[in-house]
Amino acid sequence: MIDLQDIQLKLTKIKEQIMRYVSHPYLLKYIQAPTVDEDKLLLLVSLMDHLNISNDEMESYVLTTMLIQIALDTHEHVTENKNQEDTHYSLKNRQLTVLAGDYYSGLYYKHLSEINSIDVIRILAAGIKDVNEHKISVYQKDPDGIDKLMNSIKMIESSLFEKLTEYFQADVWDEYASNLLFIKRLINEKKQFLHKETSILFEGLKKLVFPKNEQPLSELSNEQQRFLLLICDRYIEFAKQLIEKGIKKLPFLNELLKERTLSILNQHHSLAKTFVEEG
Repeated sequence: MIDLQDIQLKLTKIKEQIMRYVSHPYLLKYIQAPTVDEDKLLLLVSLMDHLNISNDEMESYVLTTMLIQIALDTHEHVTENKNQEDTHYSLKNRQLTVLAGDYYSGLYYKHLSEINSIDVIRILAAGIKDVNEHKISVYQKDPDGIDKLMNSIKMIESSLFEKLTEYFQADVWDEYASNLLFIKRLINEKKQFLHKETSILFEGLKKLVFPKNEQPLSELSNEQQRFLLLICDRYIEFAKQLIEKGIKKLPFLNELLKERTLSILNQHHSLAKTFVEEG
């Protein structure tokens, strides 16, 4: 078991390793530096702390998983920005973002080859397949119901982690971790929606709830926008209940993860209510 100071040192060390891998000078001249999802990093390190593996193995598994997460996130940025005006700069930016995602994927496969574990390669490949299948469903706006749309969002966020828990027979982490990452994503989607930014989740909700409405999200009536926000809030509240149940199944939750869990949950105030008040 690692104490608070020890886990912070491990997180810092692995994050520095990740940034050394992904910091390509030419790419960083044209695109944003890749973002390390520190919550997924913390969850991975916390999971590995409960396993009977060496520090070297733990670092290797976490680094590999985070590299592919960065590659997946980078490719998603291209999809999110594809409707922007095709200026020379934006086109080059998107092209380089695609190449960056491919570059990070290459780093992942290089690192996997050094692990020399066919089983880990197999389960992470299955996780990547799941993420991409659910992304296709969400971005093509073809889920046939709100539950399926929300499940796809959850799987995009948690599939890699769940595949690792399956491999290490630590499924007890799934309910807690998947719902925590789900809530974090929903909160971010709500913020984007309220700030009139692109939200793939709310685009999907609009198509399902108002299938005949061809207006952009920003031009929906206040009542329609509030209704979409309330749907999102209901899923957040239900996921919070599942987190509370999931935590009880865990033998131990380190203090840093406890603090981060509370921080994410406390970010959720009823933004729908705020939206109504501000009119």
